[in-house]
Amino acid sequence: MSTSSHHPSAAHAGATVEIRPPRPPLPNFLTSVKLKYVKLGYHYLMSHLLTLCLLPLIAVTAVNLSQLNLDDVEKLYNHLQYNVITVMALSGAALIGTTAYLMTRPRPVFLVDYSCYRPPDDLKVKFDVFMERSRLHGGFNESALEFQRKILERSGLGEETYLPEALHSIPPVPSMAAARKEAEDVMFGALDNLFESTKVNPKDIGILVVNCSLFNPTPSLSSMIVNKYKLRGNIKTFNLGGMGCSAGVIAVDLAKDMLQVHRNTYAVVVSMENITQNWYFGNKKSMLIPNCLFRVGGAASLLSNKSADKRCAKYKLIHTVRTHCGADDTAFNCVYQEEDDARKVGVSLSKDLMAIAGSALKANITTLGPLVLPISEQVLFFASLVARRVMGSKMKPYIPDFKLAFDHFCIHAGGRAVIEELEKNLQLSDEHVEPSRMTLYRFGNTSSSSIWYELAYTEAKGRMKKGNRVWQIAFGSGFKCNSAVWEAVRSVKPSDSNPWADCIHKFPVKLSV
Repeated sequence: MSTSSHHPSAAHAGATVEIRPPRPPLPNFLTSVKLKYVKLGYHYLMSHLLTLCLLPLIAVTAVNLSQLNLDDVEKLYNHLQYNVITVMALSGAALIGTTAYLMTRPRPVFLVDYSCYRPPDDLKVKFDVFMERSRLHGGFNESALEFQRKILERSGLGEETYLPEALHSIPPVPSMAAARKEAEDVMFGALDNLFESTKVNPKDIGILVVNCSLFNPTPSLSSMIVNKYKLRGNIKTFNLGGMGCSAGVIAVDLAKDMLQVHRNTYAVVVSMENITQNWYFGNKKSMLIPNCLFRVGGAASLLSNKSADKRCAKYKLIHTVRTHCGADDTAFNCVYQEEDDARKVGVSLSKDLMAIAGSALKANITTLGPLVLPISEQVLFFASLVARRVMGSKMKPYIPDFKLAFDHFCIHAGGRAVIEELEKNLQLSDEHVEPSRMTLYRFGNTSSSSIWYELAYTEAKGRMKKGNRVWQIAFGSGFKCNSAVWEAVRSVKPSDSNPWADCIHKFPVKLSV
């Protein structure tokens, strides 16, 4: 048997000719370059455009200064001597301008620490227990019971959320006393942990803001806190009611404004909701949804305008943006507390809720975008807007990439649909919405405090690094969409009272579709 082989060289007329294999062709860059890398390069160029433009000017100035000699310096000195009045006038104007700036500039507001309330384990409610108690109550017909079961299964909630003590009784006892007890447990539980972790004397608190939508007794919730901790007599207290799940950001915004007026003081913000007297025992389906989503929770945060607190604070408040769509009747009525035909009180959720939330979000980010987005994204957005005006509305609008502005997202855990809609519209990754999904799963919809549980989740995972920016965004009745932007002043470690401390290793969990 004979074999033949091919070699890279061959003999011909006494000389060796080397035959090389053809080189692989260059890739087609038009098809191989990924758009996201081009966009990142464009973003870098636009972000450093001012620096790049100033470099030639700096270079020319440096060259001219290096050529100065003693005679040039002496001439400059003599010139200034002959223009003493002009120099003094300019110096005085500069001094006055600097003083005016220092006196009128916004004072920085720091988040020293915060605490999220974690109810005792005996208040946990599993799905089967929830359905059993609802059936034993006797006020729900079969259609209402089946509707609640389906909502629970699709809600994104887990089996370890909490209901107040009064709703664990058979039958439930939603009394005023029970509602006060729930409020005290949540507020004082969060505040005790906050004062313990910060070592701040409650008597040093100068401003107190409490928000709770549906439970507003007399004396007020803020008065209950003043009485409990014996706060000082000249404290500025505020009690916000009926403002929905976005009231936590409203409370922070109010505290920020108060800290601009009152120097060298602390502000405490307490965000919570009360479920005991606001459980719906009727059969109207649009009013049954809150039963399946809302759970016990609350948070307390300590804000400061003291410059010395920058060393120990976790975050600095950068922006708050509030959007109110209440002038529109559809938006105003989409979350509405009312009586049903049987005169049972509950909160009705409209089918238009998601559309209204989308419109409110659009209005909010239109205001927020110029404050936080890099110039590259603003140019692209403006160009898209002009193109749409010229070419008509058929052109797809450009959605700014908010991932270039923020490192972490705390989206109000109002429900599975809310989180998924924002994930889609803002083009976020699973990791970006993980804190919101896991908060909804572990604690349910805790109303205005949910954004703090989400921030605590991010800290417990060890993801919060110095300089990271956080976007807290919440929706509420009225209809409102509110945003708060924070910047980490250091790499943040979770507090001892972090509500995820003993279970963070279990998360994230895989949720069924």
